[in-house]
Amino acid sequence: MISTAIRVARVGSAAELAAAALMMLGFPVLMLAALVPSVPAFAAAAAATYLADHYLHRKGSYLINRLSKVRAGLSIRFLIRQLLLVLLLARLSLSDDLIFYGAIACFIAFYGLQAPHGALVTLIRNRRRMPVATRNVDLASRVRIPDAPPRGLLHRSAEKMLHLDLAAVVGVLVSAAVDSAVAGFVGIGVTLALGCGYVLALMPYVRGRRIPPRAEVVLAAVDDWLREYRPETVLYFSGSKDSAYQVNMWLETMEQLDSRPLIILRERAILDRLAPTTVPVICVPGGVHLMNMDLSTVRVALYAANVGKNIHMLRVPTMKHVFIGHGDSDKLASVNPFSKVYDEVWTAGRAGRDRYAIADVGVRDDDIVEVGRPQLAPIETWQGVPEGRIPTVLYAPTWEGWDGNPGNTSLVLAGENIVKKLVKADPPVRVLYKPHPFTGTVSKEAGAAHRRITALVEQAAAERAADPRFTADAAAQTAARAELARIEARLAELSGAGGEKGDEAEATRDGLIDVRKHEEIARLRAEWNDTYWRSFPAYGHRVITGAEPRLYDCFNVSDAMVSDISSVVSDFIASGKPYAVTDSAELGVEEFKRQNTAVRAATILSNSAAELGDLLAAVRDPAADPLAEDRGELKRYLLGPDEPKSIDQFNTAVANLTLKAETRNLGQESRAAAGAVEEVEPEDAEQPAR
Repeated sequence: MISTAIRVARVGSAAELAAAALMMLGFPVLMLAALVPSVPAFAAAAAATYLADHYLHRKGSYLINRLSKVRAGLSIRFLIRQLLLVLLLARLSLSDDLIFYGAIACFIAFYGLQAPHGALVTLIRNRRRMPVATRNVDLASRVRIPDAPPRGLLHRSAEKMLHLDLAAVVGVLVSAAVDSAVAGFVGIGVTLALGCGYVLALMPYVRGRRIPPRAEVVLAAVDDWLREYRPETVLYFSGSKDSAYQVNMWLETMEQLDSRPLIILRERAILDRLAPTTVPVICVPGGVHLMNMDLSTVRVALYAANVGKNIHMLRVPTMKHVFIGHGDSDKLASVNPFSKVYDEVWTAGRAGRDRYAIADVGVRDDDIVEVGRPQLAPIETWQGVPEGRIPTVLYAPTWEGWDGNPGNTSLVLAGENIVKKLVKADPPVRVLYKPHPFTGTVSKEAGAAHRRITALVEQAAAERAADPRFTADAAAQTAARAELARIEARLAELSGAGGEKGDEAEATRDGLIDVRKHEEIARLRAEWNDTYWRSFPAYGHRVITGAEPRLYDCFNVSDAMVSDISSVVSDFIASGKPYAVTDSAELGVEEFKRQNTAVRAATILSNSAAELGDLLAAVRDPAADPLAEDRGELKRYLLGPDEPKSIDQFNTAVANLTLKAETRNLGQESRAAAGAVEEVEPEDAEQPAR
């Protein structure tokens, strides 16, 4: 019942639900206490509403946002509490007393301070918002960017300002209780003094040397850096904050390029979620600013997604444009007709080329280049289940998609059947459940199925932990958890977690990465991954959400996978391990394989998951696996050959396309020069001979 209430109220926990209920009930109680009247009851209800409101704001509760939408926002809630306090004074027959008029005057003056306070906060934030935000770009030596104002002044500033009325409210309540105006006027004085002080503290940050330079100065500094750095290959990305993983998957590849790399982002939310990288990053929200940016040395632009803002870069003719995507699968998104606007489309293997030929969406075969998948290098090939360990099966369903197609995800129709059969398998297996991060964002049914599957896995994990057949090395796990805590503490220290962070302008100024620290973080993350898997039993079922451990790390500790049609399947094939794919749309095995290349070496599951036994048999006895040879052939077809390495293929493709861009640009220069000569010659011919 509580879980249902949490979902309905859109809060994150039982504590948030309790705080929400306390706040919603507190205001009616305030009114009743004012009408009775009762100073103690009013004080108790006021304290409850203050504390609940503060807690919900600190948690960033969805309910707080919804209250603002129905005209019950933060300022209104404080105003109502203050009006009810005035009502309490009137009901206590204090309407002719000086404290009554003092309270009214205080609250009017206090709300008068809200306007300059809000205006100053907005002005400071706007003036410190840079036209571009950068990482690993040396702007500090080119423009003066001052420190951000103290975090205490701007962080949740409206809430802090409104809470300054607490002194006046407490003072007035004390005066009402003891029949003396002294405490009330002291509280009123404190509230007004603090409010004025807050406004005065903000004023120095709206002018002079405490604000960054004008946009044109910053943009000129960026162009100056670009002319010095001379980038050659750009990774361009635009998307929602939830799509940051699509650009993050290419960061290591960009770091390994032979040419000088640059990453251009279009949304600040993506920059905030960008994984650490040594590659220079420029976030340019404004299309005009991007189109005026000096990118004359760039010869290859790589695009990880088909989005409308790509046009701002595609319009540049001096560079060649390539769609590299953010995964390789048989989904319709992998053969988007928009892809024909690019000079080339790079696919992992032959399968991608054939996919475009079959789709016939206007992408020429000559414009397709097979480059492998550099991101798959961390995926280890299967050597069989180690002796003494039960097999691990990863269930990694994709999300429901935008179109409501039942074939998108197995979660709704098959997910529970899959998990039930896996957790009850005999001989036993371990289940890892790692859903797509978008799961439940479109379909309520998918979100509900995800919660039920999570409950199934957690219940099965608890039952197995209590099963005497399974024994764990408690000392080793305790040591691993201690090591995990140590690594996480060091990572937090290196990443600056928990400290006060400056604003966008300050982050741009100080955004040069420490390479040694970056390398230490990479090493620690590898250690964290190894320690994480040792921190719980090798037989323990697990629900894995969030960024860590990464999907490929889950691949490496698994012996088989169940998934849906998505790039996850294509990537897992790199491991050579058995896998199963669910035919949720019930096309039938033959038609399903005909439509989806990546499942041709898979165990095909119906929504009942009755075929899971075939997958588990292949895991337990690799020698009797009937699909092993097919998986090897399919791997080469989908992902290309193992040699040369994919990153070498990728670098070769970049070099070849750079040469094409240079050839095109030289041709344009030659034609322009020839045209200039033709214009001059007729004029020379008209001159009389001397």
